[in-house]
Amino acid sequence: MKHNMVNYEEEVKNFKLEVPEYYNFAFDVVDKWAKDRTKLALVWADRTGRIIRKFTFWDISVISSKFANVLRNLGIKKGDNVFVMVPRIVEWYAVILGLNKIGAVALPAPNILTSDDVCYRINKGEAVMAVTNASNAPKVEEACGNSNNCKTLKYKMVIDGDLEGWLSYEEEMDKASSKFSRDNVEPTKSKDPLLIYFTSGTTKYPKMVMHEQSYALAHIITAKYWHDLQSTDLHWAISDTGWAKAVWGKLYGQWQIGAAVFMHNAGSHFDAKITLKLLTTQGITSFCAPPTVYRMLVQEDLSQYDFSSLRHCTSAGEPISPEVIKAWKSATGTLIYDGYGQTESVLLVANYPCMPIKYGSMGKPVPGFDVRVVNDDGNDMPVGEPGHIVVRVKPNRPVGLVKNYHKDQQATEEAFRGDFYYTGDRAYIDNDGYFWFYGRADDVIKSSGYRIGPFEVESALQEHPAIVESAVVGSPDPIRGTIVKAFIILADGYEPSKELIKDIQNFVKKKTAPYKYPREIEFVKELPKTISGKIKRVVLRRMEMERKLGKKSTNGGYV
Repeated sequence: MKHNMVNYEEEVKNFKLEVPEYYNFAFDVVDKWAKDRTKLALVWADRTGRIIRKFTFWDISVISSKFANVLRNLGIKKGDNVFVMVPRIVEWYAVILGLNKIGAVALPAPNILTSDDVCYRINKGEAVMAVTNASNAPKVEEACGNSNNCKTLKYKMVIDGDLEGWLSYEEEMDKASSKFSRDNVEPTKSKDPLLIYFTSGTTKYPKMVMHEQSYALAHIITAKYWHDLQSTDLHWAISDTGWAKAVWGKLYGQWQIGAAVFMHNAGSHFDAKITLKLLTTQGITSFCAPPTVYRMLVQEDLSQYDFSSLRHCTSAGEPISPEVIKAWKSATGTLIYDGYGQTESVLLVANYPCMPIKYGSMGKPVPGFDVRVVNDDGNDMPVGEPGHIVVRVKPNRPVGLVKNYHKDQQATEEAFRGDFYYTGDRAYIDNDGYFWFYGRADDVIKSSGYRIGPFEVESALQEHPAIVESAVVGSPDPIRGTIVKAFIILADGYEPSKELIKDIQNFVKKKTAPYKYPREIEFVKELPKTISGKIKRVVLRRMEMERKLGKKSTNGGYV
């Protein structure tokens, strides 16, 4: 098969993304493909893994136009903010694209949010409307129960439910016309707002990331170069609809190319067996999942499945360890191409089929973005020396990168300094120009004069057969100042013991520089994570600080 990128250097040199003055993804992409009423856009499976329905672009165009009419009939207009908390069902597409058509701004929210989270987002985002399903509606009710809360909210709409004081999605859609054109609304410019995401916020309240209409266009980079998609592909990205990863992998880039997307209405608890069954029986050709999912999949007996349809796999969210890549390649015949980006951006750094993969590396910057590793003053770091991952924003900000943090001047000034946007992550670059993730800037461990990136220790730990998942943080120590501590989830068949701790420590000493090994190990049943599935090392660090200040461990850990 011919790949979308044949020569990396040539693609970077010649790349240019033309951005028109006016752009609207729903009109310019979805409605364009809908002219062919047979072209497949979406395959949807219910919670049990049963394929319920296939949707063409024509189907998606019709339901998005109907919802745009629903919104217009309610008086929702261009620039209005709408809170969207809808699970992995086709109605999510109707809502997101209907908002897009009228120029209203979606505030997507993960389905695992609490009522406090919902309250914060509706108020902070000044939402005039909330759209959710029956199981999530009580959270909105509780969030807005106090008369002082949700003052901007005019409408509440529920999908698949009948609640007093709520509009019924189904009833409103039944009344709405299926015809909606650009002539019905004020047109959207490429620089107009498209959606607002809230960052994960492990230490502070989530920040608002407002993306412009051109953000959707820029995801062609994500789908073309990283996912390597063709118009005949069926792509499955595992993601809750409230995460930025949803539009990364279920919408913008894929549909620009004309590839179909797969959606499984999975529950809150990941099911490896259903995932593997769907992956190997539905003709899925391209698969994207976070490292946590791959780690769980390789624990299964993969020899029982037929992966012959699968040709391309990608991963993002956190670095994926070399051991998992090797195990997946051995079982499925496909490599996992790691990628790096943020809620604030499209894809920034990735591995591509046209160049050799260095297991554990982030890869190289995507075409259209000048990504560097610099010191505090913005000067390039020498080869092999870790520094800040930054994106050049002057003289021209690349398409797809956030302009600022919405209504947060302090956060904007912290991130945009001089000619660069500082991602808050650290990496180093090797002699061949490959980026290697080092950790969040505040995750780096300083011990006995050494700087240790948690990922390199976690990567070594991942190769041990007893370990399913781990998190490494700095823990206070009276002699060394800080020591490396690992929190470990064990694989089935293994039990915590002092002998196992010693074995793991010796194992890591052989895999990395000896000073990096975890001097303390604690076995746990689960790790604290953000709503997007990233490990909250800050929670573990805080816990260690409290313990070392005299509070005794209550987790039964071995140290």
